[in-house]
Amino acid sequence: MAADERRAQVTLYSGLSDDEWDVPSLCTGWRVRDVLAHTTMPFRWSVPRLLLGVVRARGSFDRFADRAARDDAAALTPDELLACLDAHVEDPWSPPGGGPVGALSHDVIHGLDVALALGRLEHVSPERATTVLASMRPEHLRSFGTTIDGLRLVATDTGPVRGDGAEVRGRAAYLLAAVCGRRVPEEALTGPGAARLA
Repeated sequence: MAADERRAQVTLYSGLSDDEWDVPSLCTGWRVRDVLAHTTMPFRWSVPRLLLGVVRARGSFDRFADRAARDDAAALTPDELLACLDAHVEDPWSPPGGGPVGALSHDVIHGLDVALALGRLEHVSPERATTVLASMRPEHLRSFGTTIDGLRLVATDTGPVRGDGAEVRGRAAYLLAAVCGRRVPEEALTGPGAARLA
């Protein structure tokens, strides 16, 4: 599924105009090109270089990742970043402790950041978005500053996903984006629990 997600992103990125590379993504502070720089970082950075970067960021991986994405997007062209993604579609990388589902989550969530910002929802797989949404644990949600306690998530394109309580309905892509703390159109989510994810 992670390989399929990367293939879909290669297709999406291959069709972008020069202006679209600089569109703000749903990931706060990052343009489309910054997101691709981030998602390809595991394929371009060695572990020692990454650890040194975190040390230089005073131990904050988030601070390091933000700086690295911006610096890499400035140093590499979109074609170079896209070529890196294309060359690593089948790469077995996964984040430390995350396993294959962690790799899928990383790619799908950042894929959403780009596809939804560009209005290219057709490049988002409802099945992969549902898989990621169903796999999220409370600690993942806390890292996004969200919770689904007391909510029942129902993807209108794949069916019920998880939870009990006030129903929130919407396409799987919008449900996942909202759970990950991203802004989605007000009309994208409906149901008595929708306001809690807005």
